[in-house]
Amino acid sequence: MSITKDINVALIGYGFVGKTFHAPLIRSVPGLKLSVISSSSQDKVHQDLPDVRVVATPEMAINDPDIELIVIASPNETHAPLAKMALNAGKHVVVDKPFTLNLHEARELAALAEEKKLLLSVFQNRRWDSDYLGVKQVIESGVLGEIKHFESHIDRFRPEVRDRWREHNIPGSGLWFDIGPHIIDQALQLFGLPDNVYGNIAVLRKGAQINDWAHVILNYPQHKVILHTSMLAAGGVMRFTVHGDKGSVIKRNADQQESQLLAGIVPGSETWGTDNDDLVLFDGQQQSTTITSPEGDQRQYYIQTRDAINGKGANPVSPVQAIAVMAVLEAAARSSGSGQLQSVELSQSETESYYQSR
Repeated sequence: MSITKDINVALIGYGFVGKTFHAPLIRSVPGLKLSVISSSSQDKVHQDLPDVRVVATPEMAINDPDIELIVIASPNETHAPLAKMALNAGKHVVVDKPFTLNLHEARELAALAEEKKLLLSVFQNRRWDSDYLGVKQVIESGVLGEIKHFESHIDRFRPEVRDRWREHNIPGSGLWFDIGPHIIDQALQLFGLPDNVYGNIAVLRKGAQINDWAHVILNYPQHKVILHTSMLAAGGVMRFTVHGDKGSVIKRNADQQESQLLAGIVPGSETWGTDNDDLVLFDGQQQSTTITSPEGDQRQYYIQTRDAINGKGANPVSPVQAIAVMAVLEAAARSSGSGQLQSVELSQSETESYYQSR
């Protein structure tokens, strides 16, 4: 009987995303060992994780000979250069979304990972959210018939502009690059690549430096996908609304794993991933029934990443899937600037590879 040793992991960045998502999820997965964190705030890290070694620079984490997997949770403009450095150092790499700042960087990293024969993956944890999983199950059951309208919202109510890099006018900042990759990825997982994209991306809050509202339509031959995100939604918005030619389903509230992580609930514990907000299904006679939401489990991203590194499964979010998300992200931004429909700029080989990977 073979025994697989733990994979030593280094996390670059211990801001909101690194602290809230990556560190607890990594530590909850058997076979992964969070050994090193690169952060300028050693005391902050050790207050939470006294057993983890803290280094001052990303280079120190990347060049550590005991580290096999580098997880990049630093500001978006550092994703590509740090991922390139880690791949060239012979490390497997997980990059928080967005993958990179543009398609050129994304393609360059994908080619490098293929050349080095290393895992390169993007952290699309919301594939394992209860709200998305519930809607996906309803769609795949066929009870709605052919889908005609799919609407996905991730909205917040944050009318005051905060002094943080995500809200500064710097490369890779803004709400569309923050939330867009999640809602695009979920839509592409369900429906594949759209024919074209229409985007309307705006700055609505007083004093905001970068976009804080986005409304994007993905056009398919037989249905429409609406992706929406806002910093000015105090309530009254469905997380998902789906209409087919035989019925409809709505999901009011979002998955609770982020709230659970912020509350200190340990991933995998008894209440982890529970969602008491039922889906509501409407049939052709407009009669409604409720459907219990499935449990979410964002640990699955790192479980599947561990297995892929050990040669026991597929990369949960392959580079070509991340490239497809970047292509839609860019198409929406171009459309918003031009006011015109924009195509998704993937090559034929990328498109074929994308569909082979789904």
